[in-house]
Amino acid sequence: MVRYILSKFMFMLLSLFLLITATFVLMNAVPGSPLQTEKATSEQVQKNLEAYYGLDKPMIVQYGTYLKNLVKGDLGISMKKKFQSVDKMIASSFGYSLKLGISAVVTSVVVGSLLGIIAAMYHRKFLDNLAMIIAVIGLAIPSLVMAPLLQYLFSVKLRIFEVAGLNGPMDYVLPTIALASGPIAFIARLLRSTMIEVLSADFIKTAKSKGLSGYVIVMRHAMRNSMLPVVTYLGYLTAGIITGSVVIEEIFGIPGIGKYFVQSVTDRDYPLIMGITIFYAIILMVTRFLADIAYVFVDPRMRVSGGKVAK
Repeated sequence: MVRYILSKFMFMLLSLFLLITATFVLMNAVPGSPLQTEKATSEQVQKNLEAYYGLDKPMIVQYGTYLKNLVKGDLGISMKKKFQSVDKMIASSFGYSLKLGISAVVTSVVVGSLLGIIAAMYHRKFLDNLAMIIAVIGLAIPSLVMAPLLQYLFSVKLRIFEVAGLNGPMDYVLPTIALASGPIAFIARLLRSTMIEVLSADFIKTAKSKGLSGYVIVMRHAMRNSMLPVVTYLGYLTAGIITGSVVIEEIFGIPGIGKYFVQSVTDRDYPLIMGITIFYAIILMVTRFLADIAYVFVDPRMRVSGGKVAK
């Protein structure tokens, strides 16, 4: 077990290092200077700014300095936000993105699992068809389209929610639905297909022959075996929702990290682009790492031997 976890952890660190290197090289390969502005500035001012940000040094030196500062937890200084620290900008805004992400993940798992269970228990019946229709709609409409549709229906027409902004917990409802609609549909279809297969297994037939109720069979026996693919998907789901909230935050006027990411690309704010990219990468890799470990604990058939997972 320890060897398996260690190998996964080292692979995560290697992937993060390669991503940092690739992002740094691509940022420096973009033509022009990130310090160029529409307002005319003197040549001396440009040189002073380049010296302040270390842009006057060779790229290999800049890269070494960036890695050294990164190890210390220093993501640099923004070039456009009045010399604000990138790590402090991320820390001050990520709370909003995290709340939205957690609510979307919980909603996705709960609603998606419920739809999948209902569809499997009533296979080829009305409730199964209804659940799958909802799933198809969720998969067919992307979140960036779902968001304005929800705004128009529930904010403009019905006036149940505010169009944008965060003035209370209720303002998280529409962004959460917009973010969770796709994952809900995916989990519902995934759990339905897996549970239908599990419900036809021999141990389920044995449970039925003992007189156990359908509820007990589903919750105690079928659920654990059917949830394994969902657990595997949770790592990608969590990272995808948190990183995918960039557009949703812009649409609903949420002051999360997505606002800074969009602005950093528009302003060519290299330290901020690098910082947010690395931050998102860490979230993606850590959640995937935790999902791999969780899969081993959830599936009793999995055994760890010699750094490899074998059934």
